[in-house]
Amino acid sequence: MKMNQFWIRVLGLFGILGGLILFAGDMFLYYDPISTNFRRNMGNASNFRIIASGVCALFATWFYMIGLGQVYYAFKPAKPIFRNGLLIFFGSVLIAFGIVHGAFLAIATTAKLSVEYNLDINEAVSLSERINQILRLFVYPIVGILSILFISQVWKRKTLYPRWIIVFFPLIPFLIEDLVCKFLPDNIWIIVKGGYLNLILVIFFTASTIGLWDIKKIR
Repeated sequence: MKMNQFWIRVLGLFGILGGLILFAGDMFLYYDPISTNFRRNMGNASNFRIIASGVCALFATWFYMIGLGQVYYAFKPAKPIFRNGLLIFFGSVLIAFGIVHGAFLAIATTAKLSVEYNLDINEAVSLSERINQILRLFVYPIVGILSILFISQVWKRKTLYPRWIIVFFPLIPFLIEDLVCKFLPDNIWIIVKGGYLNLILVIFFTASTIGLWDIKKIR
């Protein structure tokens, strides 16, 4: 399949939109202008907000996977084993974003029921949160493998990416999440903390698009 600069940029735009859409899905669940209690905020969310959050996860996952085509193209100079490995591992992580977000819908639903029926909210969401945590345990090793693959190939200049893209690879901002969020005022903290994982993908796909913006020869 022949690619040109226009379509490479469009793929990046899909990745950015995927992050923005799922960030909106996060805000549907978590955001409250006067509260930073995630469980309580989910318990107070309307039915519309919870349903809209689920729909966001579906469309965002589709868009993320389309956006992955840009990263796959950037690995065109790499050996097939690394390029295909990137597709498998990065794709697995992006799909997991949608699935894990879906697990948060269960937390939101049980939190909402606990508020409506005056139940202990921590006890009500405990099973849903445990499921969420177990799902994440499957994802973390994949993120580790993907990080080694991506960073090593970019650093060795085996891809079309400039080396500075490593700074924006999701692992780096993920590791400094606590530092980034530590000094934020509450009304900003709930936004950044609540949507952090998708914001770092927005940043990555933006950096990826910029890094590939001026490729002169594309096949």
